[in-house]
Amino acid sequence: MAERRVADSVRKLAEPLCDELGLFLWDVKYEKEGANLYLRVYIDKDGGIGISDCEALHRPLDKLLDEQDPVPGSYIFEVCSPGLGRRLERPEHFEVCIGDPVRIRYIRPKDGEREFSGILKGYDGESIAVDRGDHEEKVALSETAYVKLDDDSDWEKDLEE
Repeated sequence: MAERRVADSVRKLAEPLCDELGLFLWDVKYEKEGANLYLRVYIDKDGGIGISDCEALHRPLDKLLDEQDPVPGSYIFEVCSPGLGRRLERPEHFEVCIGDPVRIRYIRPKDGEREFSGILKGYDGESIAVDRGDHEEKVALSETAYVKLDDDSDWEKDLEE
């Protein structure tokens, strides 16, 4: 839970800076990898981000982190892109990605299927609607291992055929 508190504190510091810079704060993760702790701030914007966007946020946020000190001990701080195959986890992720291709993986197979792709059509807080080409399916988020943007464009061609 300490990791979540740190991430929430950093999110509160980062959100106004992202707004000023025209960036969308995708997520904040504070996690241990090997012997190191990483504080990662994931950003995005229409048209994608570049290294200059990461630098533009890194400098003022790093200064705020030094002043406010919401992270105990030493850590490695990174500002980066959430990537093409980013996971959708927060309500705003689902809302901003309506109309985008997604890949869904069930925790347990459902109707003999473990994973599928489609177009995200809706989100109601507990489930998503996904257009699978031949039908629309409602998927309870509680049944999913993950929902992420599908960066494999080949399946979209299959839906059109």
